[in-house]
Amino acid sequence: MFKTMMRRAMALVAAAGLAMAAQAAEPIKIGSFLSVTGPASFLGDPELKTLEMYIEKINEDGGVLGRPLELVHYDDVGNASSARNFASRLIRSDRVDIIVGGSTTGATMAVAPLVQQAKIPFISLAGAVVITDPVKPWVFKTPQSDRMASERILGDMKARGITRIGLISGTGGFGSSGRAQTLEVARDMGIEVLADVTYSGSDTDMTAQLTNIRNTEGVQAVLNFGFGQGPAIVTRNYAQLGIDLPFYQSHGVASDSFLALAGEAAEGLRLPASPLLVPDSLPDDDPQKAIVQKYKSEYEARWNSKVSTFGGYAYDGLMLAVKAIEAAGSTDPEAVREALENIRGYVGVTGEFNMSPDDHNGLDADSFRILEVQDGGWKLIN
Repeated sequence: MFKTMMRRAMALVAAAGLAMAAQAAEPIKIGSFLSVTGPASFLGDPELKTLEMYIEKINEDGGVLGRPLELVHYDDVGNASSARNFASRLIRSDRVDIIVGGSTTGATMAVAPLVQQAKIPFISLAGAVVITDPVKPWVFKTPQSDRMASERILGDMKARGITRIGLISGTGGFGSSGRAQTLEVARDMGIEVLADVTYSGSDTDMTAQLTNIRNTEGVQAVLNFGFGQGPAIVTRNYAQLGIDLPFYQSHGVASDSFLALAGEAAEGLRLPASPLLVPDSLPDDDPQKAIVQKYKSEYEARWNSKVSTFGGYAYDGLMLAVKAIEAAGSTDPEAVREALENIRGYVGVTGEFNMSPDDHNGLDADSFRILEVQDGGWKLIN
């Protein structure tokens, strides 16, 4: 009896020692710069909340490779110059193991040369195709590209018999890239862009641009490519002008916050998005259904706020980072980079990721679902 008690006591001491060792282990540092405040806060706020929430959960479950995760985060306020400065600090002073961040294309592209030079894995949460095309060895991203969004939108238009459109877009990094991709895809698909107008981030009324489109003979539908408050203004002006044509937005506004800004004017518009906004509408055999339902319920329970596709980008970025570190068996930068490049069949909130040396995004256009605003909410169309 005494020997049995001693063995149990020794086992408990050993277990406690292992737990203490795990707690004392050097943390794996996840660096991040996000637009948590400022004009792009609708992107960065849910992204940061997602990273904080799931890093806590991972640590509660024992961490990664027996080491806790530590989030080192800075708010770039949507400013590309600030993003670059913070990324430099993450690399040189904080000595993070991997970076998951970059809410906007501008911030991401400002940082890309730094991570390339420092040779540290970087998973961006921004959308433009230029981020990963051409491939940059140390740069990856989780959102579908703007080119994929254009393909999905124009494909839906063609299915409705629409072949002549009007295009309005923002002049920022996301909008200008989306415009360029839309023009290319339209040519490839045999769709004519009869009107092509833009607006700046400071514009508060786009009536003139929309009137130009309305007065262009032959236009059958209108697409707006942008993010932030601009698309909501375009949507309200569109309704005010009484334009009676199918209206599309890009994935840059795929969130309930956009619906709140646009109000009743958004009724009937379509856009491409992840199924996160309509998880219960997915068929039971859809591999994403359980994942997006779980993320949605956990996020909304924790933060008492609506989930958004942008937080989903951060979830996938963090989980891809964790999978790569586990596959590499260390935080060695080159080993992690190579592991990221070889991730196949990871089903996330945004879609199924199949990375390769030639594809550092790993998604295709079919990962987008077409949603329509009906009765003030999102409705799965395709």
